[in-house]
Amino acid sequence: MKPEEIIQKIEKELYSVQTKPELVNFGIVKTIGDEIVKASGLSNVGYYEEVEFDDGSVGFVLNIDEDFVSIVLLKNSGHVARGMKVKSTGKVLNIAVSDKLIGRVVNTLGEPIDGNELKHENPVYYPVEKIAPGIIERSSVDTPLKTGIKAIDAMTPIGRGQRELIIGDRGTGKTAIAIDTILNQKKLDMGLKRVICIYCSIGQKQSNLASITAKLKDEGALDYTIVVVATSSDPASMQYIAPLAACAIGEYFMDKGEDVLIVYDDLTKHAWSYRQISLLIKRPAGREAYPGDIFYLHSRLLERASRISDKNGGGSLTALPVIETQGNDLSAYIPTNIISITDGQIYLEADLFNAGTRPAINVGLSVSRVGGAAQTKSMKQLAGPVRLELSQFRELQAFTQFGSDLDGATLSRLERGRRITEILKQPQYEPYDELSEILSIFAVTSGLFDDIDVAKIAEVEQQMTEYIKKSYPETVKKLSTDAKIDDTLRAELEKEISEFKSINNYGTKFATT
Repeated sequence: MKPEEIIQKIEKELYSVQTKPELVNFGIVKTIGDEIVKASGLSNVGYYEEVEFDDGSVGFVLNIDEDFVSIVLLKNSGHVARGMKVKSTGKVLNIAVSDKLIGRVVNTLGEPIDGNELKHENPVYYPVEKIAPGIIERSSVDTPLKTGIKAIDAMTPIGRGQRELIIGDRGTGKTAIAIDTILNQKKLDMGLKRVICIYCSIGQKQSNLASITAKLKDEGALDYTIVVVATSSDPASMQYIAPLAACAIGEYFMDKGEDVLIVYDDLTKHAWSYRQISLLIKRPAGREAYPGDIFYLHSRLLERASRISDKNGGGSLTALPVIETQGNDLSAYIPTNIISITDGQIYLEADLFNAGTRPAINVGLSVSRVGGAAQTKSMKQLAGPVRLELSQFRELQAFTQFGSDLDGATLSRLERGRRITEILKQPQYEPYDELSEILSIFAVTSGLFDDIDVAKIAEVEQQMTEYIKKSYPETVKKLSTDAKIDDTLRAELEKEISEFKSINNYGTKFATT
């Protein structure tokens, strides 16, 4: 080639290269301490925006002041120092989600911590903070989410898309109820979609988390469960983001039309972590030193739980937040906040737990604002007498402590109440199917167990349900449909249970002297 041709070719190639200057928003680190970085510059940064440091550390902006921004570190290499450059990414803090997350244990950032590599196929990035679905997009809650716990399914039912608070002192079985609910989702009823479960551990001990994960794996529940972890040894920033990240994962599946259950265990520690971060970035402290927007933080999170209308996909997100009280104090700041946000609460009482009533649910203080709308017709029909009998029994029990003489009718009611209390007791990790729940509650509220010794109630109950299931498939079929127990079916059930008692010689009438 001639020199002129070479020059023309080079010029042509140079002109074809599109060189546009890249605009990068930089800042300089001014101070760092306790996982909080204050940086000047970053004039075009946004709230909750991810930022990157020169050493590879990652954080997000939580406060924007006139002269500097406050950055909360999520990934800290330990080398962030004063004078280091920090640049904005233009991305709101998000998490990569896909179906590959099911069965995995991940941290707040969606990174696996169960020892196996996680490879997403076409991941979707969901923001950890997102506006909740509007009222037009939602549908009413009318599909039950069965826990397998008789006391809950009968008296404080949970619907798909509901927010039901589990509240009580430390060591009263709050986590046990949540795990039993997850285990019960393995039993998929006809006509109901599967439920993908997310267990979000916030500030729990690693040993507790290991035992929970092992139990889920042993029971085969990890096949439909995702565990999101921020342990007590993780920084406050990771504990703060954990429930937001878990909710973002849940929204991914909800948007696909799936039904999702999220357990936030627990939001008390989440509030502590947010208070710690807020005090470190010098936000003004309010009641009990919590920041003024602590209520807004939890309401934003829990409002994202909803049931979407069929027109918009038909998915649902059910939230079971856990709150730890101190000394049965329901009037403390965080408990009253969450109670006012949620659609009901399951209150666990330490005195009942210590007396051997497990799950230790206080019927008087527990409520579901969705109620019978999230129950089958047969369960709804039986739930009313249970609550009434139990509340009357509690009142009479308190009255008899004074040692008054009681008539036969009162004694009979007391004995009935003892049997109902006994039938509602349930071992941990043994959720019941709805048919067994209906048979047990029917037997005790109809007076068919009035002549059974209280100590033998659990044994007789188990044998009775097995006998009915094995001997009367037609009855089982009728009870499995969403229909009321009419007079004919009631008579059949009474006959079959009486037959079971006579075959096994169960029934020694208690003395009413």
